[in-house]
Parts: sequence; C-alpha cells; structure tokens
Amino acid sequence: MVLEVLNSVHYNITSMVTEVVPVTSIAILLLTGFLLLVWNYKNTSSIPGPGYFLGIGPLISYFRFLWMGNGSACNYYNKTYGEFVRVWICGEETLIISKSSSVFHVMKHNHYTSRFGSKLGLQCIGMHEKGIIFNNNPVLWKAVRTYFMKALSGPSLVRMVTICADSITKHLDRLEEVRNELGYVDVLTLMRRIMLDTSNKLFLGIPLDERAIVVKIQGYFDAWQALLLKPDIFFKISWLCRKYEKSVEELKEEMEILVEKKRRRIFIAEKLEDSMDFATELILAEKRGDLTRENVNQCVLEMLIAAPDTMSVSVFFMMLLIAKHPQVEEAIMKEIQTVVGERDIRIDDIQKLKVVENFIYESMRYQPVVDLVMRKALEDDVIDGYPVKKGTNIILNIGRMHRLEFFPKPNEFTLENFAKNVPYRYFQPFGFGSRACVGKYIAMVMMKVTLVTLLRRFHVQTLQGQCVEKMQKKNDLSLHPDETSDLLGMIFIPRNSDKCLDH
Repeated sequence: MVLEVLNSVHYNITSMVTEVVPVTSIAILLLTGFLLLVWNYKNTSSIPGPGYFLGIGPLISYFRFLWMGNGSACNYYNKTYGEFVRVWICGEETLIISKSSSVFHVMKHNHYTSRFGSKLGLQCIGMHEKGIIFNNNPVLWKAVRTYFMKALSGPSLVRMVTICADSITKHLDRLEEVRNELGYVDVLTLMRRIMLDTSNKLFLGIPLDERAIVVKIQGYFDAWQALLLKPDIFFKISWLCRKYEKSVEELKEEMEILVEKKRRRIFIAEKLEDSMDFATELILAEKRGDLTRENVNQCVLEMLIAAPDTMSVSVFFMMLLIAKHPQVEEAIMKEIQTVVGERDIRIDDIQKLKVVENFIYESMRYQPVVDLVMRKALEDDVIDGYPVKKGTNIILNIGRMHRLEFFPKPNEFTLENFAKNVPYRYFQPFGFGSRACVGKYIAMVMMKVTLVTLLRRFHVQTLQGQCVEKMQKKNDLSLHPDETSDLLGMIFIPRNSDKCLDH
C-alpha cells in the first residue's frame, strides 16, 4: 500500500519535472546568453581585433606576447586583423598600429610621450623613472633628455668621426681577437666592441674592459627583454627572475665603479674644461641637486649600451646585405673613392655620401632591428576615426609599415626604394616628434664612418650562402639574429689581396 502511494507520488513528480525542466532550461539559457551578450557588448570595441569573451581574449593575447615576443606577436595581429588592431597586454587595452597616417598622428602629438611596461620589470633593470629609454615619467624624462641632446649633437658629431674611425682601425688591426679557429670573423662581437669603445671615449672617458662589459651588456639586454612585460606575480617567485636580476646587477655595479672613477677624476682635475663630456655634465647636475646619483648612473649605462645593442646588429645586417648584393657594394665603393679617396674620412664627407646613406636607410627599412615603438596615451584622443582612451597602450609597428606603403618595391632589398625623396611620414626608422630617438643624427654618422672605414679595407663574404632572409631571428623588444647559430661568422678579405681582386 505504502509502496503504491510512493510509486504514484514518484510518477507525478517525474511527470512534473519532465514538463518543467525544458522550459526552465530554455529560460536559463536565454538569460545566460543575454547576459553574455550584454557583457561582451560592453567590452567590444569598434576597433578590429580578438574578442573579449569573458576575459579569455585578453588572456590569450597577453600569453601570445609572452610566448612569441613583442615583434612577432604584433606582426601576427596586424596580419590577422589589419593595420589598426586592439589587443590586451597585462590586462590593459593595447593598440597595434602599422598604418602610416595613424603612426604619424601618434608621433606628432605630445600626449604620447610616455612609454609603457611592467613597473616591477622597469624597476628591476633600473629604468623606472630613470634614464631616457623607458622612463615613463614625462617630467623626469624631459629633464634628462636635455643632457642627451647636448651630448649627441653639435661638437660631438664632429668628434665622433675621428673617434669612431680610430676605434674601427684599432679593432681591425686586432682582428684575430674576434676570429674563430677557422678564421671566420665574429662580426657582432667586433661591432659591439667598436661601438662600446667609441661611446666610452666620447661620453665617459674611463678605461674599461671591453670584452667583459660587452658580455654584461648582452646579459642586461636579455633581462630587459624578458622582464619588460612580465606580470607582477613573476617577480614574487625569486627563482624565476634570479638570473635576470643577477645580469642586471653585474652591469649596474660595473657602471657604478666607472662613474665613481669619473667623479674622482673630476674632483682632482686642474681644469674642469678638459673633462667636460656627457658623464661630467650629469655629475655636475647631481652636485647641484638636479639629478639623483641613481639617475646619473642609469643615464651613463644607457648611453654606453645603446650602440653596442641595436646599432651593432644593424651594421651586422648591413654586412650580410652587402655580401649578397655585389652591385650595391660596387656602387658604395665607387662613391667612397670619389668622396673620400685615400685620405681619412672627415665630417664634411658625411653629407656627400648619398649612396651610403640610401644603403643605410634601405637596410633599416628592409631588415630593421628596432621595428616597434611603444607609447601610452596621456589623454583621450581619436586616431583615424577610432576613439582612444587615456591610459591606452600603443605599439607602432613601423617595421611592417615600411613594407606596406609608398615604396615601389617594398618586399625587395633595392636602392631604388630611395631613388626619390621619401616623405618622412612613410619612413621613420628613428621616429620623430618630441620622443624621437635622441641619437639619430650621431647614429647615422657612426654607421657611415663604420661602413666607409671597414669596406675600404675589407671585402666581406658570408658562410654557406647565409643571408638575412634565411637567418633565424628573435623578434621581441628588438629583432636580433639567433646567436646560437654556427653561421654568423663572416670572411674578411683584404681589398689589396689577390683573392679579393678575383671577385
């Protein structure tokens, strides 16, 4: 009897649930769908890019940057979604732009003078509100930029010609120091030592160990690249960031020792005018209370690492391009002979070396080293019709831009791309505006002097047909060759040798 009653109740409940559940499920699904639609609608921008979808989109885009590296990730998103893309880095809305009109807008306006990056990462490498490269405080950045501008222009351009030429000659005379057992030249190491020696003589003037500091600069750069966009939790796990902290400390300690030697030299100098240079100006500013000691050390560090880092790789790529394009080498050598002849290169030769200049520009366009510019919007704006909120991160993908617009043969390496005057809105290897590369003029002088001095003495060849197109590279903070490769060495053949004449 009881079982029959329970059975009946069970049947009634089952029937009721069967009728009610589909209706309830549909209602819940509709409500969930509506909430998702509202949520995603509120977080969906008119700017092309991956969807937000419950925060999964921001996570995927951020992990892509950490996994692929800045440069590779930017190229992926521009290729996938177009030349104006919205993604997220560290949960912050970020625009990746490779359209010339948009790039021009950002570089031109003063409310994009700040960069972005992990505060803890920048603190670790000493760049948080110090130095010039990634100083994200516009007021402090402007204060130190004045010293860099003074040091990298005017009389320094004149002195750079002689100092750089002498350094190259000295290092070419000791070429065996950078040859391996097969006689191949390690061009990257050679260039890094030349650039460090030149920068030291012009901006610091204290004897240093080139070999040791070049290695420490590479370690510092690796740390900078690795830590720039890391999440805060990364820095709470000591074993993860220990090796990077060690690399940073090694270079910072070396710089502190060198700057302290400079302080003592200034203190005992009979005539301060004889010691005036970039480092002296900074130390005097520190004594006046205009700069902190830590900022002085960081500014000197950044001045000394800039050329050995990016410019050395740029010249290395140029050597590869010259080796692959003999007609370009022939045109360069003809101009060198016409303009410079057999004498030493002088400052008044620099502007006359138009073929060399076009070659440098085409090299930097075709195979850039610094192909990204990172900025932050300091106020609300509109770029090419897209609204940009204050605090938005912006990455200008100028490497991609240089292959999209204006140039007649954008995907080829040819001096024809600079046969006519190129409007600067379409070609920005150093940027422009208030946050343009402060060393762009002296960099051009250094590269011209380096090419003239080296090519007058040596004809260069690559190993096993190595070229920039096939070379393994890493594209993160900047684009570098994979230095684990065995094919980075080059053959230097003296110009007056029979072997060179055969070519």
